[in-house]
Amino acid sequence: MTEILTSRPVRSGPAAPPSLGGLGLFTVLLAAALPLVDFFIVNVALPTIGADLSAGEAVLELVVAGYGVAYAVLLVLGGRLGDLFGRRRLFLGGMAAFGLTSLACGLAPDAWSLVAARVAQGASAAAMLPQVLATIQATTSGPRRAKAMSLYGATAGLSMVAGQILGGVLVAADIAGTGWRSVFLVNVPVVLAGLFLAARAVPETRSARPEPVDVPGTFLLAASILTLLVPLTEGRAAGWPLWTWLSLAAFPFAAAAFFAVERRADRAGRTPLVPPSLFAIVSLRRGLSLVVPFSIGFSGFMFVIAVALQQGAGLGPVAAGLALAPLAAVFFVFSLAGPRLVARYGTRVVPTGAALQGVGLALMTLAAWRSWPDLGVVELLPGAAVAGAGQALQLPVIFRVVLSEVPAVRAGVGSGVMITVQQSSLALGVATLGTLFLSLTPGMGMRDALVTTLLVQLAAVVLTGLLGLRLPRRIG
Repeated sequence: MTEILTSRPVRSGPAAPPSLGGLGLFTVLLAAALPLVDFFIVNVALPTIGADLSAGEAVLELVVAGYGVAYAVLLVLGGRLGDLFGRRRLFLGGMAAFGLTSLACGLAPDAWSLVAARVAQGASAAAMLPQVLATIQATTSGPRRAKAMSLYGATAGLSMVAGQILGGVLVAADIAGTGWRSVFLVNVPVVLAGLFLAARAVPETRSARPEPVDVPGTFLLAASILTLLVPLTEGRAAGWPLWTWLSLAAFPFAAAAFFAVERRADRAGRTPLVPPSLFAIVSLRRGLSLVVPFSIGFSGFMFVIAVALQQGAGLGPVAAGLALAPLAAVFFVFSLAGPRLVARYGTRVVPTGAALQGVGLALMTLAAWRSWPDLGVVELLPGAAVAGAGQALQLPVIFRVVLSEVPAVRAGVGSGVMITVQQSSLALGVATLGTLFLSLTPGMGMRDALVTTLLVQLAAVVLTGLLGLRLPRRIG
């Protein structure tokens, strides 16, 4: 880590490649944290938002889904635009837009204004975040890149847990009477600081041979994601009307059309939005296969536990958020040890981490079964701590594996693909596990619905561990 934090931008001559210094790395990691924090920060704030804005359940789900879907739809395009126009330029523009849309969320006068601002916020995040990984890929190499990628993975995992904790603290603190609005307004000073640092410390990079935007591919990818995620997210609250089933039926056709268009462009020598030839890289393909079940399980768990602790166990937003503090603390500690463990044991730390996460999840399931409704930080502590250790041994390593062999000229495309898969899976986790939990609750009661949902997530953890055995033993 010292090597990264003490490095300076290279200024030896015009031909020297740009190098990401310590301050620049801190800045891009700060930017990487913002979108993930904002995906989860609203979970514990939703009851307060609903009461204050007189918003129904379907509209509240759009507050979460509108952000996640816009984010997922535009991520690959954001990576391509960074390759084309310059990653630093897109990074600064996306961060500035993220700050403005966060302000719009915090000042929203009604529920539908909040939904619109959240969609715009997700689009801003899609312009900013792909530039983070692309910049790391283009400005680091060897051990410095390995350490930077490990820090990125640790930042991503910690942000997802910290967002939920921070949301609870801010809502309860009611700073200057802002209530739930502070979960969005807190982004504004952070963005201002980030813009100042980025202007000083983040070097400009772009693809040596940028390709024009793949318009047909962009539209078809958007159609594929929308036809899957929107009905799954809104279907239960809306009563599963006809349009949800028609949308789900259209998904395989949109996905097939997207693949056909991209394959034709790839064979013609152009660079499509998502080049099928990129999936010939074994490490990328197998790494992405782990991102899906890990992210679905993680986001679904965070959403379900927030609802269960507040509406079932009767905890306030602070207590509900702090119930996951042991998970965050242990995740942070173990993620720092990850690079050394990978250097010694290779990617075998991933299935080991999945086994630990499974044990932790089983302990939390047992706690929910035995202690309900007296479920809080004490009851969840053993399981949360073990699960946090397991997650820390997986997520940073998986991210490193996915991008380890992606050529620098395709850094933006590879980063966009990976984050799109991650973000789509996060949204899918809330839509599937969240819908399962909320659908089971009326008939089974909240305790049994929670236990059942946690057992389903445990199956996803087992799948992650089995897929981890197929990873290349060493990371390139």
